[in-house]
Amino acid sequence: MTVMNNQCMNYVEPFSLDEIGAARNAFLKYESVKQVQLLAVMPIEEAVAILHNCTIGHVQTLLRELDREGHDKLARHYAHQLGLIHSEAETAKDYLNTSVYEHVKQRIGWIISLALLGIVSGMIISLYEGTLSQLVLLAIYMPVIAAAGGNTGSQAATLVIRALATGEIQNRQWFSVLWKECRVALCLALAIAVVVMIRILCFSDPNTAGGFTLLHVGYAIAVALFIQVVLSTSLGGVLPIIARTFSLDPAVLVSPVLASIVDISGMWIYFNVVNHVLGLV
Repeated sequence: MTVMNNQCMNYVEPFSLDEIGAARNAFLKYESVKQVQLLAVMPIEEAVAILHNCTIGHVQTLLRELDREGHDKLARHYAHQLGLIHSEAETAKDYLNTSVYEHVKQRIGWIISLALLGIVSGMIISLYEGTLSQLVLLAIYMPVIAAAGGNTGSQAATLVIRALATGEIQNRQWFSVLWKECRVALCLALAIAVVVMIRILCFSDPNTAGGFTLLHVGYAIAVALFIQVVLSTSLGGVLPIIARTFSLDPAVLVSPVLASIVDISGMWIYFNVVNHVLGLV
């Protein structure tokens, strides 16, 4: 018989072993239907303590029944407390057993909201039409800003989500994660900025520089790219922890939110830095 491992889940029993044993034995005397009814009304701490000392298979069966009875939020809360899922935003079922409707319901709100938010990027670009008309070279490297920020941010977020899922890091270690990602970001940003600078100097047409030297324009773009990569990577590192702190699923939330933030901030940083460095404003 496999019993839930309390030590692995960093769970501290709020009751004595004798109290838990007596409550567990009394709980298991009831039929499964009655056990589900009890889980729906009994104090959370007591229920979690009892479930921690039941077999994993029986716990999963009870949580499925609880979810089926309409107590889906409570089922997710129990599953989260027991370490069966990493966020209360996750369904208590596994991926394949979760219906298409549940998947859509979990994702569609964020996707629609962030799609509408993406209009802001277009508004920012429209504000700088004059700058783009003067410097065609800026338009050529706009996708680079968005792609570089998105790629480095997503990479950092993926690594942190995996570390959270395996229990390697906890929410309280957010500053350590941020400090590490900031240092990584500086190295990545410097490398990318140098590569783009060389690319501009060696392969760009001087006629697209709007009367400025390629060195001057390349420096402006490289500075904007450097700032964007640092911010995106750092944000990608802490966003999964923020999501988990608010009981949201990082796997569902982080990628679309990060993409939207990077698009908006990238355009704003790009044009403001370029205008400042080149003295266009």
